Amino acid sequence: MTQDLRNGLNDLDDFSGWLMYHSVGVYPGHRHAMRDALASFADVWCAADDTRWDAALGARAKLLGDWAALIGASDAEVFAAQNVTDAFARYLDGLADKTLANRTVLVAADCFPSLHFLLSGLAERRGFALRTVRVREGESYVRDEDFIEAWTDDVALALVTWVSSLTSKRVSLAAMCEQARRRGSLVALDVTQGIGILPFDVKETPFDFVCGSTLKWLCGAPGTGLGYIASKSLHDNANPAVRGWFSQEDPFNWNIHSFSYASGARRFDTGTPSILPFVASQPGMSWLRAQPAGSVRAHNLALAHELIAMVDDKGYRLLSPRNDDERGGSIMAEVPAHLDAAKIVLQLKGAGVFVDSRSRTLRFSPGVCTTRAGLDRLAQCLPQ
Repeated sequence: MTQDLRNGLNDLDDFSGWLMYHSVGVYPGHRHAMRDALASFADVWCAADDTRWDAALGARAKLLGDWAALIGASDAEVFAAQNVTDAFARYLDGLADKTLANRTVLVAADCFPSLHFLLSGLAERRGFALRTVRVREGESYVRDEDFIEAWTDDVALALVTWVSSLTSKRVSLAAMCEQARRRGSLVALDVTQGIGILPFDVKETPFDFVCGSTLKWLCGAPGTGLGYIASKSLHDNANPAVRGWFSQEDPFNWNIHSFSYASGARRFDTGTPSILPFVASQPGMSWLRAQPAGSVRAHNLALAHELIAMVDDKGYRLLSPRNDDERGGSIMAEVPAHLDAAKIVLQLKGAGVFVDSRSRTLRFSPGVCTTRAGLDRLAQCLPQ
């Protein structure tokens, strides 16, 4: 590695080569803002008074309110979980057995694998058939038209992945909502790889359920899963078996013979809620929502175009769509057979360029901290 490439790599706040927004998002001043938020929480939690729970629950409610505003929902329609899989599992748990039994749940092969693991494990127990729409031979992602063709009248629930974590393929939300209406199916949406970089509003594209996380483009911390359930679905399909004192209308009801679900999405809560991940994630959410509309995406697109040209020039196979309207914030490329993707990741790390791999796929996701200087280092170190 040249001296120019070594310069600045000891700076903990140099994220010019950070191309990992598909995994963990960062923003200017991130470390200091998160540290200050956690320190402030420690001061309140450890104070010799009885206000700690008020502050803790207020911090959790603040993040949930920002999540609701970000997706165009009401505060009563959102809830918290440990992660995306947990949020989806709670939604499924709330569905009556007759909703899914002897019917089909539809999912794409390029969904987040954790959600497929969940569905495949529940299929026999809940009595539904899991139909997985495959990727066409020689292609890298499931086409929208193939997913819609597989969405027949027997589908009770379709799980739609907005942006694939393996190719950055973006589905047409309008087409999916229209097919759900046509078939009379419930439809769930995983927004994890798109929210924070692409605009989204449940009023424009209504889904029965939406799940996401504060990781990735929202620049938060792990342990914060986020859920949304539409008001109609909330009243028709939401009686989760896993419940606790915090899923009650009145959390401080201690009469074990008297239980009633909270009227809103808080019925998906269980026992004493997690707080620290919400405190740690709030600075990133606040920073993102304060940015001018479209500015983060504009920066991302400019660098994404350079990455596509670089991938082409280096002779790698582009796995992501070339059309901006069909792609999320990431660029995925297949490493040629004679190269080792895992070794490339380590070589790039030595130059202060951070990417990851899934088998032979390299994943590049430029965000607000990524710069052209970082891409220049990538171009110098990425093998031909």
